Amino acid sequence: MNLNSIDTLLAEVLAGNKIAVANALNLLENIRPAKTSRIRQLIEQLSRNARPGRHLIGITGPPGVGKSTLISRLANFYRKQGRTVGIISVDPSSCRSGGALLGDRARIIHDPGDSGLFIRSMAAGKHLGGLAWRTRHCLTVFEAAYDIIIIETVGVGQSETEIAQVVDSVVFVVQPGSGDALQFMKAGIMEIPDILVINKADQKKLAAKTKIDLETVAVYSGFDESGWQSEIVMASALEGWGHDQLAQALSDHFSFLENTCLKKKRHLNRVQWILMMFKERFGMFGLETLGGESSVLKQIAGFDLTNPFYCFEKLTHEMWTLAKNV
Repeated sequence: MNLNSIDTLLAEVLAGNKIAVANALNLLENIRPAKTSRIRQLIEQLSRNARPGRHLIGITGPPGVGKSTLISRLANFYRKQGRTVGIISVDPSSCRSGGALLGDRARIIHDPGDSGLFIRSMAAGKHLGGLAWRTRHCLTVFEAAYDIIIIETVGVGQSETEIAQVVDSVVFVVQPGSGDALQFMKAGIMEIPDILVINKADQKKLAAKTKIDLETVAVYSGFDESGWQSEIVMASALEGWGHDQLAQALSDHFSFLENTCLKKKRHLNRVQWILMMFKERFGMFGLETLGGESSVLKQIAGFDLTNPFYCFEKLTHEMWTLAKNV
């Protein structure tokens, strides 16, 4: 099979061919300038062929809380329903060597021969926010190939807010005894997730206290901009319960979005993707040249967002034109 042609590669990705999916991801992670044209073409075609009913789910939380096990259970639940699943697992990179272990993938229990399940590991590199710089690029492949897309963030701190600008539903996983109401409020975690999961809830008394603390914070946090009130789910991988309830909560949230603001949310996520590319290339110089971040956001919102590279190039051209006239 010759996958050098963008049209052939696209057709195989849409058919769920795992070799084609891997080749497409390899292309989108390629940083050589010579590949930019092909990357641009592929992303535009993938964007035009994204599955209408796809659900993008972000799983975040501190290390050791059980995110990978939770993802294994969710993936198994969706596969039993006959829905295809794509998983992106982002691992932290070493500040010394720049390399990454990519070990989270090994923790996700799955059948390698399952044609309806695909897992991709990515190194965060120097990119902050809990994701890798090319996560959004690669996400276009998953959106075209799979019904359910799950992204597992790095999970190393309180600054992992970028996931909320990428997915439809954010799940924040905590474990019993991980903090009281005040600590949860200080961390600001109630501002990010749509669903909170208290994992390892077989620790009955401690889990019940954590649930009360989270419910207390939820009262103060209120509803988000869309009108959704964060749900709290108890789960235990050890005893094997709670995962069906999580899947139901995710289904409820997705239905809520479909009836309210899903299209708008995805549009804003696309705007943030383009803004991120521009900021990482030109920083404050670029933003100030174009009149500040709010001005840039307004310009992006008026573009055809099907191809983020085209939008990026328009911003770049305008920035250099203005810079030369200063």
